Amino acid sequence: MAKIIIVGLGPGSEAGISMGTLEKLKSGKPVYFRTLKHPVIEKIKDWGITFQGLDHFYESSQFEMVYQRIVDFLLKEAKEKGEIIYGVPGSPQVAEDTVARLKKEGPAHNVEIEVLPALSFLDVLLPLLNIDPIEGLQIANGLETVGDISTDRGLIVCQVYNRLIASQVKLNLMEYYPDEVLVKVVRAAGVPGLERIAEVPLYEIDHLDWIDYLTTLYIPPCPGMKQRTKAQFPLDPLVEIMDRLLAPDGCPWDRKQTYNSLKRYVLEEAYEVVEAIDEKDMHKLCEELGDLLLQVVFNSALAARDKQFDINDVINGITEKMIRRHPHVFGNVTVSGAQEVLKNWEAIKNQEKGHEQSKSLLGTVPKDLPSLMHAYKVQEKAAKVGFDWPDIQGAWEKLEEELTELRRALEGKGKVYEELGDLLFAVVNVARFLDVNPEEALAAAVRKFRLRFSYIENKIAENGKTIKDYSLEQLDNWWEEAKVIIKNRK
Repeated sequence: MAKIIIVGLGPGSEAGISMGTLEKLKSGKPVYFRTLKHPVIEKIKDWGITFQGLDHFYESSQFEMVYQRIVDFLLKEAKEKGEIIYGVPGSPQVAEDTVARLKKEGPAHNVEIEVLPALSFLDVLLPLLNIDPIEGLQIANGLETVGDISTDRGLIVCQVYNRLIASQVKLNLMEYYPDEVLVKVVRAAGVPGLERIAEVPLYEIDHLDWIDYLTTLYIPPCPGMKQRTKAQFPLDPLVEIMDRLLAPDGCPWDRKQTYNSLKRYVLEEAYEVVEAIDEKDMHKLCEELGDLLLQVVFNSALAARDKQFDINDVINGITEKMIRRHPHVFGNVTVSGAQEVLKNWEAIKNQEKGHEQSKSLLGTVPKDLPSLMHAYKVQEKAAKVGFDWPDIQGAWEKLEEELTELRRALEGKGKVYEELGDLLFAVVNVARFLDVNPEEALAAAVRKFRLRFSYIENKIAENGKTIKDYSLEQLDNWWEEAKVIIKNRK
């Protein structure tokens, strides 16, 4: 079985390298370092150890793909060479994405992963700053959005690699701390000749010209400080910006838009919100919700210009509706659970519609919904008045019947277009009985296909060839690899 032994190079001083790690590095096995930007690299050269740096992945890959490409490369090398050594800065167990991925994906590739203990940057940073973590300590990654901060506990922000990242961290932290709170900026903790520490106001941290890849920030506890959370902005500034864009001397493109021209953007932004949720990407979700909110404000501004309604009417309308439809929260109605809430919601909605309600039961289903969602909603409406099979067996039989009719149509005994539509409609019915949203299920299948195909494209790119240079059998082998890797990421 192939094997990857993961070692840590310690915080930066050669004294931080353990005897076990040094023994592995001198074992004669192939050695790879995630990055050569580490103070002990020159010493390792002096020891006569041969190694390969993986910094080129940072230069040749999009940032979000860097770590995965490194992992794919290491797994491939391990299978080809039997056993390899992989070294990372600090400790493999602290803030090391590639290590976490290797531990997760290695077994699926029949690659054993062994992690040797090592000193982390925390082991030298805590004594330097005289911090006892038992008193409460928060640790955040400067490469990610810092969130859920308590100013009553100390905060360490690691991987503040440069002034640009320091600037982003500063803006993020200013949502929780006063601009002038004192921050300790530490570079190369525990490395003789390189160690440096300064205490500066938060708003000045990105002014320091010596910040580099060995830099960490520390903000001590601020007890008694009025807790700040992310700013709560009213809609007024966004509404005012939209009004300015639609003014006679505003933006020519915005001024040309109509309700119809904006429809595509409303749909696109809504789907991008759904995609961000599926990807569990909170930073992206925040951004996409803002884009969707812009479409609400934009359409409301057009309506205000036409003297139909404005954003206040939109907000008041939905506020009153939510209060009316939740009498178990805002009134004296008692419910037994979620199902009764839905039942009351429909009853209240029918009362609200009154004479405006369509004579057709299906008239309330929007006709412009995506087809799978439209079919699901239509079937759901019909089922509520008893037009439905008693159980899933009827739906299964109908699905098999439609599949048979499609096959007959392909033999020239029917209309393929029509029978294929009937088959899809029957699939939606089965999904409904299984309590699966077919639109979401198909979207997930498409995302899965795109991820797997992207894996194949990356493999081809690594070899500097095109897809036409490979047989279908080779492409299918990579497809199967992708299935395993993507499954293990979940």
